[in-house]
Amino acid sequence: MQNSLEQLKTLLSKDERLLGDGQLLKNKAVELAIKLDPELIALLLSDKQIKALFFTEVEKTTIFDKDKFISFVSNKEFLPDSYTAYKNRVGLNIDGDEFLIDSKGVVLSWPYKDAVLEGGQTQEDMKREEIFWNQTLAPDEISRLLEPKVLTNAKRIIKEGETRPIKFQLDDTATPRENLLIKSNNLLALHSLAMRFTGKIKLIYIDPPYNIGGDSFGYNDKFNHSSWLTFMKNRLEAARNLLSEDGAIFVQIDHHEVAYLGVLMDEIFGRENKIQQISVKTASPAGFKTVNPGPIDVTEYILFYTKSRKNFNFKRGYTPVDYDENYNLYIENIEDEPSLWRLRPLRDVVYELNGITLGETAQQSNRNAQSKLGKFWKELRYHMMGEFALENANRVVSVRDPHKPSVSLRQALAQSAEAKDKVLVYRKPSSRDADDFGEESIAEAYLYNGGALSFYSNKLQNINGKPTPTILLTDFWSDLEWSGIAREGGVRLKNGKKPEALLKRIIELTCDRETDIVLDFFLGSGTTAAVAHKLGYQYIGIEQLDYGENDSVTRLKNVIHGDQSGISKSVNWKGGGDFIYLELAKWNELLAEKIRGASTATELQEMWKEIKEKGRLSHKVDLASIDKSAKAFSELSLANQKRFFLEILDQNHLYINYSDIEDEEYGVSDYDKEISKDFYSD
Repeated sequence: MQNSLEQLKTLLSKDERLLGDGQLLKNKAVELAIKLDPELIALLLSDKQIKALFFTEVEKTTIFDKDKFISFVSNKEFLPDSYTAYKNRVGLNIDGDEFLIDSKGVVLSWPYKDAVLEGGQTQEDMKREEIFWNQTLAPDEISRLLEPKVLTNAKRIIKEGETRPIKFQLDDTATPRENLLIKSNNLLALHSLAMRFTGKIKLIYIDPPYNIGGDSFGYNDKFNHSSWLTFMKNRLEAARNLLSEDGAIFVQIDHHEVAYLGVLMDEIFGRENKIQQISVKTASPAGFKTVNPGPIDVTEYILFYTKSRKNFNFKRGYTPVDYDENYNLYIENIEDEPSLWRLRPLRDVVYELNGITLGETAQQSNRNAQSKLGKFWKELRYHMMGEFALENANRVVSVRDPHKPSVSLRQALAQSAEAKDKVLVYRKPSSRDADDFGEESIAEAYLYNGGALSFYSNKLQNINGKPTPTILLTDFWSDLEWSGIAREGGVRLKNGKKPEALLKRIIELTCDRETDIVLDFFLGSGTTAAVAHKLGYQYIGIEQLDYGENDSVTRLKNVIHGDQSGISKSVNWKGGGDFIYLELAKWNELLAEKIRGASTATELQEMWKEIKEKGRLSHKVDLASIDKSAKAFSELSLANQKRFFLEILDQNHLYINYSDIEDEEYGVSDYDKEISKDFYSD
């Protein structure tokens, strides 16, 4: 094989089209092969050994095995970079090139939520200063990886500060009734929660990396596509196990991956459990965005799935709207019997209250209004009528046609049409007429001039603490305000925050019991936890990144102290409550953090002794070979040196397993033992 590799390199070097800066261009060779380039084929046929490798004789016809050639050239063994060559030299195995979707591996991303596979990098990626590093573990390598981890640095956060020791409050099902904020890799944290919370979570909302390369979070957001899907699959499968049978999950994403994510969620949650793909207007087509080619991107999507559609309790949602001018009649004597009601045009009532003289006709009345109100009289009239209708909602009505009226209702409507300007009372003879008016609760209706009276009060819902005209919520959410949310919660996260009003809507669509639990394992700046806290629901948030003064911990402390931003005024939030902060106890991850933080090759070289003494290393590592290859190691770039040290750490030992809590090697403190046992033990 090696002779064939070298011989192919020598042969291809004869084609000047395949050379750049004295190096062979693998991608160019693949491109020419795809095109069945005559010059390339002639060159390959000129060498007997290469001809035998890539060509087959069929009935005196020579056939070029294009796929075999492309696979051969694409293999990492062919023209390996300096890093791959070094790995070969020290004996680390090189995985074959395969799409993750075809493998059974589990993708772990360290140190952050996302990364790209080595094979997915482009030349542009390689020029970046950040480290792209990702580990894919086969099932036989993760026997210990997903076990529960030791808990550490536990503290309860209250208004007065921090308290410890803590003891978890449990309900009669041994479920911790505590708000939890966990700082950790979210895949491992989800599996650590499984012992206590499997089947207990009512709502999961996540806003994962969008796989676009432009996110302003402190982590790289550019995945190889198949790697991103596997990354999401691992976490969604763990999340599904945590959902209660009547639970639901909402995943927010943009157009780049929404179609693929939808297929993945169909696979995990079942197509029958998909409720909706919600479109959310997140921006306006203004400013710099208008220079983008094509339609302006102002929409994101929320995929809404249930654990079990038949067990989910569907709740109606409502969207605020402006005054509806169809509600244009006013009942003067609502206190009398319906048959005696007198209905007047709402416009006339409003004109009289505002000192506008009524004319003999509507046109004359409007001219009088224009004379009194001025140039913008129509807008002012609309505002006055809307305010009056809101204040007198139980007297303001419209006349509308019932939806699919029953035979008896059609007969009653015909009678009403003949009884001009007189209200008739219609009582439903049976439940089969329940949908005549779109409301199950209506036992009787009031018919007028061949239609049914609809009261403005039926359009009102309590939104943000006050009665508001609404319509039923649809799958297009354009009413939520995204501008001005930068300082919600007292923290900033440019382009990463979601408005508290969005999470309030999602939580209220799903949760209705005091025992309902909300989970967000891409917590970011803490919007989900903050809203759940203000609404009085238990929550669990998981986040690995540290945003400093803009961290979710800071935000939740602000909430406890009575933060008045976001939804606070609408829910009359005054502060209070508490949450428990936890971390998963680190082992190899401590070394990994030092490696990532090194700024010079000298620092890394000084770490090598510590890595050998304290680190749990991969079984593939040959320490003697690494020490013997010190010169070759020193010739690698700093990024590749870091990458190598990270790769030789055993991923099964990044964190301390709960099963190893008594192992003296790990030095778990008595307090951490007490907290972990309290959390995990029955």
